[in-house]
Amino acid sequence: MEITFELGYALDTFYFLICGALVMWMAAGFTMLEAGLVRAKNTTEILTKNVSLYAIACIMYMVCGYAIMYKGGASEWLFLGDIMGSGAVAGGEENATYAPSADFFFQVVFVATAMSIVSGAVAERMKLWAFLAFTVVLTGFIYPMEGAWTWGGESVFGLYTLGDLGFSDFAGSGIVHMAGASAALAGVLLLGARKGKYTADGKAHAIPGANLPLATLGTFILWMGWFGFNGGSVLATASVESANSVAVVFMNTNAAAAGGLVAALILARILFKKADLTMALNGALAGLVAITAEPSTPSPLQATLFGALGGILVVFSILALDKAKIDDPVGAISVHGVVGLLGLLLVPVTNPEAATFSGQLIGAATIFVWVFGTSFIVWAIIKAVIGIRVSDEEEFEGVDMSECGLEAYPDFTTSRS
Repeated sequence: MEITFELGYALDTFYFLICGALVMWMAAGFTMLEAGLVRAKNTTEILTKNVSLYAIACIMYMVCGYAIMYKGGASEWLFLGDIMGSGAVAGGEENATYAPSADFFFQVVFVATAMSIVSGAVAERMKLWAFLAFTVVLTGFIYPMEGAWTWGGESVFGLYTLGDLGFSDFAGSGIVHMAGASAALAGVLLLGARKGKYTADGKAHAIPGANLPLATLGTFILWMGWFGFNGGSVLATASVESANSVAVVFMNTNAAAAGGLVAALILARILFKKADLTMALNGALAGLVAITAEPSTPSPLQATLFGALGGILVVFSILALDKAKIDDPVGAISVHGVVGLLGLLLVPVTNPEAATFSGQLIGAATIFVWVFGTSFIVWAIIKAVIGIRVSDEEEFEGVDMSECGLEAYPDFTTSRS
């Protein structure tokens, strides 16, 4: 019996760590996607921003975020060095056991994912240090608080418990993706659009990305990393039941991405008479976000259709935000926010025992109101103290030189005196 337990413990811990590493690799996917969809003169700042936010998220979640989200769960081992005990049981796997340090690692890469969503939406015109200052607050406080109300199981300001109301989010369509998009929306509203994005009569002007092969590579990296994102949320793999669940989650995650891409590509062909690559890439990501709230109960066909719904919705959402003059260079708010809500609302379709439509709506509203409201306040404070937007001249020249002193492609751009 002891040998069986130790083997299960080792397998679950190893699986948890590997899935965490896959989610960490998504940071590279977000970076490449964002770098590919912005102009070349802003690439270095994008790279600096993304690698820095990951490091800051890891530190802030270690210092205070994990303890806030799981009510002191980090204190005994994180600061005192007691890293040998078995981890807390979480999610639906009653027999899951794993090292607490593995749980921390898996959780922290989710925090960084939420912040990466913000990065793309505010690209090309935000001050680097203003962004990093916000990163400290989101990863250390704002995200852990809403995480405590959802995955942490705590009541919302002592008023109600989301789980008791019928809220369920398997891997984070709302908890991670919609939360990141809510913070991004608050920042974009205070930041304003890029210069030249909208004409005098209010029409959106396309600003092409500098490197579409890089954006495509980033999408493939995200697609691959999502297997860890959703698959790791099963929390175990050492039993027949959990191993089968992992396989279903992997299969449905892949099916939803495929459905999202194909649907967005077809819709773009109908609307624009062209096969729009950027819409196809966002369609794949939308499919992934849509299935993230519940990838374990749909059939493969349902997962494909759910992904297709996400792919269709994201195209219309991007067009609607452009009409509203909400400038999001990479479509992050649409992909992660609008489709994140869709993902939550799809859960009761295949898993009515775990979630209700009213519970999902209350949960979504709680996440949005908290993250958007607190983020707006933090962004406003940063704007008042140090400013959040670069000058018009710096934006025209590109923020690479003004913020980082380096050009990403010095051999292919005009040198400046």
